[in-house]
Amino acid sequence: MSRKSVSLSHLVDTLRAFESEPITRERLLSYFRETAVDRSSLAPYVHFRPDMYTRNLIYRDGLVELMAVCWQPGQRTVIHTHNGQLGWMSVEQGALAVVNYKWLGCNAADNQNVSGMDCLAGATELDIDRREVQECYPDGPVNTVDKVQTIHQVVVQGKEPVISLHVYSQPIESCVAFDLEQRRCYRRQLSFYSKYGQVVVQEGDLVVSEQGGAASHPPDPPRAPRE
Repeated sequence: MSRKSVSLSHLVDTLRAFESEPITRERLLSYFRETAVDRSSLAPYVHFRPDMYTRNLIYRDGLVELMAVCWQPGQRTVIHTHNGQLGWMSVEQGALAVVNYKWLGCNAADNQNVSGMDCLAGATELDIDRREVQECYPDGPVNTVDKVQTIHQVVVQGKEPVISLHVYSQPIESCVAFDLEQRRCYRRQLSFYSKYGQVVVQEGDLVVSEQGGAASHPPDPPRAPRE
């Protein structure tokens, strides 16, 4: 079933209206399953780069954050958490695969559930299990995260550039990233390539991750030496 096309301003107004009642996974999931954003209204927030995907902030208040992420073929995120927050991802162009993971244990379990975050990170003996893969594309599934399913990796599928819309409640300032080769995790600060239609990153400030990832993230910590 094709989705109803709305302007980006209409989407923002709808998200603000949702704040009048408790925001739940199912309320916004139902809305995004039926709604697409008019491509012309997205134009100020679409920034593609060949060396990294870009995170572009559209709207943010105390309860909701909306951004567009622009991906080129071959780009992907690191495996990461969402701090147990609610999140929704709708693909407006192209196709993404979301690989879900489940945390099984680590040697820094005392860092779990501290100060409202799912983890302060620092594990060096990490055990997570790869689970199902969800394919997301226009008029297809809407990906969600919550307190139960909070760890995943997003990978571009095919040769077409991808535009995806992401909503988080509440806004997320950082995440825990996982390095399966080194069996470790670390907290990673999040930032944006553009805010409200204006590029905010200086070219010299860009740091490209191994995954071609988030445009203005700080570099990852040095890898621990192999034993």
